[in-house]
Amino acid sequence: MIRRIAVLLGCVLVLSGLSGCGGDAHTFGVKAVAAGVPSLAPFFDEKQGLGQDAEVRSMPVQGSLQQGDTPGLYGGTKKPTICDVAKLRRFLTDPANHQKAVAWSGVLGINTVQIPGYLDRLTPVLLRHDTLVQNHDYKKGKATPYNSLLQSGIAILVDEQGEPAAKCSCGNPLRPFKGAASRISVKFADGNKKWNGYHASSVVAVRPAPRRMEGLALVDVEDPDTGITRPVGTTGKHDTTFDARKQHAVPDLAGATFGDARRQLVSSGLAVGYGGGALPSDDARVTATDPPAGTELRFGEYVLLSVAGGTSGGATSTPPGPTSSSPTTSSPTTSGPTLAPPTSTAPPSTSAPTPPPSSPPSEPPPSSSSPTTGSPAVATHSPPSSAPVISSAPVTSAPVTAGASVPTGTPAATTVTATTTET
Repeated sequence: MIRRIAVLLGCVLVLSGLSGCGGDAHTFGVKAVAAGVPSLAPFFDEKQGLGQDAEVRSMPVQGSLQQGDTPGLYGGTKKPTICDVAKLRRFLTDPANHQKAVAWSGVLGINTVQIPGYLDRLTPVLLRHDTLVQNHDYKKGKATPYNSLLQSGIAILVDEQGEPAAKCSCGNPLRPFKGAASRISVKFADGNKKWNGYHASSVVAVRPAPRRMEGLALVDVEDPDTGITRPVGTTGKHDTTFDARKQHAVPDLAGATFGDARRQLVSSGLAVGYGGGALPSDDARVTATDPPAGTELRFGEYVLLSVAGGTSGGATSTPPGPTSSSPTTSSPTTSGPTLAPPTSTAPPSTSAPTPPPSSPPSEPPPSSSSPTTGSPAVATHSPPSSAPVISSAPVTSAPVTAGASVPTGTPAATTVTATTTET
């Protein structure tokens, strides 16, 4: 009896993130980070006004892993003050802060010389979902990693594939969350009290878009009927707006691979929903969509894909591109960048700095051409190899809506039935 009690106590003690006695149970400890609450060990003094969070209600998701080019994944505002990238650049390039610069750049897989060019390719956005990341405090001269849940409304910088790169208010570098979003234990402490609207089923982790983007299609958090097209590497001065209320039809995706179906939906300004706790592989075949083809939906609304089979892996991060410190000078568009990838097959420039150790090789960096006009969603560069370029007719769209959360588990053939709800 004493031995049995000891075994049971041992199981209780591992709930903070170690494997449980059942073999399959594994809980990932996560620290909550509420909007507007300062970090206890920041890279940058938050009193200097580097970034400004907002009050944004967390939106539900359909699929806990979303790629960085998902239409409406992030929000924006007409006030270009959510992140002072120039101030962060001055701080990290100041010789007096060299030790912090070394720690900061090391997290992101670059060196201190590459910091200005890297910052010029980051884009400030506001989170529209409670988002899991690997955060980093600055302690004893080093970057200290920890898993954290960032509340919706927090201002962050994202890279060219839509992955979180830095928290604006404190400059802390961010990397992808490596655990399972469905098995987290969130600790609300140090002033980060549990916020209204928090639901574990609506937490999202961001994976890189399949290719570098030219622009991000955001939702105005103060006016959800308005969409914002923000060119990558700009802070809001070159924003253009579009009507986020107009609807467009769900394409016929039956028989397409998940990768191709996803490209078509993103090109149409629609978000991809799926069942299970992991993204389906790109070569899985779509068996059905909910709602069915032809249904009129709004910008950022989810289309649930039922898939079967598949063996390949998902998208991977793209190494940092050129290190030129000159800011983006592309002219803004009048109606948002085109939704479809450009059809030109000419390869972009191949010069790029040494890629981060953790990032696999990917396509060359994009050219500096201005985004083309068209419908309001993300514009991307041509695929790195022979991946098909999906060309969709320009579409305008409507306010982001999202449906109920989906169950966990990853069956071989997933059939999901859910309804979408407007926000």
